[in-house]
Amino acid sequence: MANKPVEIVQACSGAGAYKGNLTLPNWLVRSFMAGLYIAVGGALATVCSTGMDLGGAAPGLKSLIAGSVFPVGLIAIVLTGMELFTGDCMLMPVACLNKKLAWKRLLWAWLWIYVGNFIGSIFWAYLMSVGPLVKGGPGGDLTAAGKNAIAIAEGKVLPYITAGAAGFWSAFMKGIACNLLVNVAILLALSSKNMIGKFFGIWFPIMAFVSSGFEHSVANMYFIPTGIFLGANVTWMEFAQWNLLPVTLGNIVGGMVFIGFVYQYCFKGEMPKET
Repeated sequence: MANKPVEIVQACSGAGAYKGNLTLPNWLVRSFMAGLYIAVGGALATVCSTGMDLGGAAPGLKSLIAGSVFPVGLIAIVLTGMELFTGDCMLMPVACLNKKLAWKRLLWAWLWIYVGNFIGSIFWAYLMSVGPLVKGGPGGDLTAAGKNAIAIAEGKVLPYITAGAAGFWSAFMKGIACNLLVNVAILLALSSKNMIGKFFGIWFPIMAFVSSGFEHSVANMYFIPTGIFLGANVTWMEFAQWNLLPVTLGNIVGGMVFIGFVYQYCFKGEMPKET
């Protein structure tokens, strides 16, 4: 059984209002766990895609493997009720448009959820950088996956720096595409009334965004700090300026405008009048 599209938009509005009116401690704890779960998916994608490029003979295969395992993070978040900034870029604006949440409250919620996501992601990045990505513990030689982690981090920053303004624009556009697909996954999860339907509804769009090479701000809170911890040729300022900033802005536009505003516009007229 599946919900109708107008029922999905109503569910988005209700979920956005619920999430936007949580307490600050609840935002922080839930967003910490969400950041950690996304990082788990990122770590799994890094390890499972290591060595899968086959010397350049099948470049798409490595992306497909990474994309196939990464969705574990969002599946865990949605099914257990944690708080992810990128999903809230769509859910909370829909609640605001339906006058169930104040825009000022939305901005306050976004701030603390973003902070919590960052802390959770950094925690898992540190855990991986002193655990599975090195041999024997901190200071040990890098494993093959550790070397892959450095390559991923440098690949998400250095090309944008080299390209300058065009690189910033590219990261921004990749952020839009990413969060468009992430929030399609949220919509599909809300469309289903059973766990299996939610699982596959989330899995396909997330696999598509990762395999396509789009940019997710919270995932990059794991990928790039992990590389930095391991010795990547990337500074924290370069990470913030050339990846996190443009990608975050793109994620906001992709989730709020391309999904939230569009679906609200399409189905507002079909939503029952509240008394």
